[in-house]
Amino acid sequence: MVIACDTLLLLTVGPTVSKRCLKEEGHVARVTVIGTGYVGLVSGVCLANSGHDVTCVDIDPAKVAQLTSGRSTIYEPGIEELLVAGLANGTLRFTTPSDGWAPLIGDITFVAVGTPMAANGAADLSQVRAVVADLAAAADRPFILVMKSTVPPGTGATVKSRNLSDAAVPIAYVSNPEFLREGHAVADWYHTDRIVLGSDDSSALAAVCELYADIDAPILETDTASAETIKYASNAFLSTKISFINEIANLCDAIGADIDSVSTGIGMDTRIGPAFLKAGIGYGGSCFPKDTRALDFIATLNGYQFTLLKSVIEVNNRQRLLPVIHLARAIPDLHERTVAVLGLSFKPDTDDVREAPAVDIVPLLAEGGANVVVYDPIAAHIPLEDATRVATVWEALDGASAAIVTTEWPEFRDLDWARARSMMHDPALVYDGRNCLDGDTLRAAGIEYMAVGRQGAHRASI
Repeated sequence: MVIACDTLLLLTVGPTVSKRCLKEEGHVARVTVIGTGYVGLVSGVCLANSGHDVTCVDIDPAKVAQLTSGRSTIYEPGIEELLVAGLANGTLRFTTPSDGWAPLIGDITFVAVGTPMAANGAADLSQVRAVVADLAAAADRPFILVMKSTVPPGTGATVKSRNLSDAAVPIAYVSNPEFLREGHAVADWYHTDRIVLGSDDSSALAAVCELYADIDAPILETDTASAETIKYASNAFLSTKISFINEIANLCDAIGADIDSVSTGIGMDTRIGPAFLKAGIGYGGSCFPKDTRALDFIATLNGYQFTLLKSVIEVNNRQRLLPVIHLARAIPDLHERTVAVLGLSFKPDTDDVREAPAVDIVPLLAEGGANVVVYDPIAAHIPLEDATRVATVWEALDGASAAIVTTEWPEFRDLDWARARSMMHDPALVYDGRNCLDGDTLRAAGIEYMAVGRQGAHRASI
């Protein structure tokens, strides 16, 4: 049963979904964001842009100095403009905890430190645990601790029992997972599909809800464990969708079907939708690989074998090997042949190379004896072994016998491929790892075009 109540939908059973929060006129929250990585920086800058008084804290003095000067430490469209505006308006500042945590704790304090993947696949919570312990020990007045870091279900309960329950002052806990896409983070912050808040403290939920009063999005209020699970389940489902369409693409290669037509037909079903049905060499980045493995670890730890998710991970690991397999079959002797790898970042409009397919492809090509030349228009600061970094796409293609497109940068899609062919050596093979190029254009230029599950492209399945 659903009871309509002005802007609030009250569910007699389950979570509460509000359409918006009502912000008191002139109210400004004193907010602290701990961690200026991807999530922390976007959160701090956007909250400051909404008029809140925001202090971002990081233990790295070099990062703090760079951000204080108005230069972003990540590549993200729109972030630097908001950073500069926040500094100029006085709503945003950056500092280190060198003078202790107590003066830095805001009325609402976000924890946005990293939770990298441990060797066993679990989320490494060492940074989260350290920050929470420091905050609980230093707090001299009540505040709300908001967990923005991606943490496994059950983390909130553990934090409350081990740290917050023994603090000298009351500390409320709210889980507020992020759903930001790299390359679209600023837009996603203000135009999100939903805001998820998990807590058993209604006043804390109301206070955090008010932070988002200028954002027109449904707000889901639920318990802490459910909020934590929503984040992992969302990324696991999207990863599943990607691996599924890649399996279908591999089947298309085997039976002669065209994955572009198949994915279009599948996506026209409103129950499925077209998003995340683009075949290619698999997902990467800081979220999907880490979160799928962490969720699988959580399931195993709790006595459940998440067979579907294990398959998703296996398919993605295998998919990024396709370009190497194609080239090995097409050019049996890669020794001293030049292969251009076009793109390092896991997706366009970001410089993030975490779990990017190119990071695995480059050493495999080098081990096969190829001279690997790499070009990326943004991720130019990433150190590489076994490869030569060049400054332009033309330097990468000059003298190359083959090229692999591993990131769908517009520069590659719009490239003059006739000019590229004139610079390349035979067999002038291009493997389109993102199915982002016009195969007819490349073939007309005299290039041997390879792709994932596309008709008319050279086919080689695993």
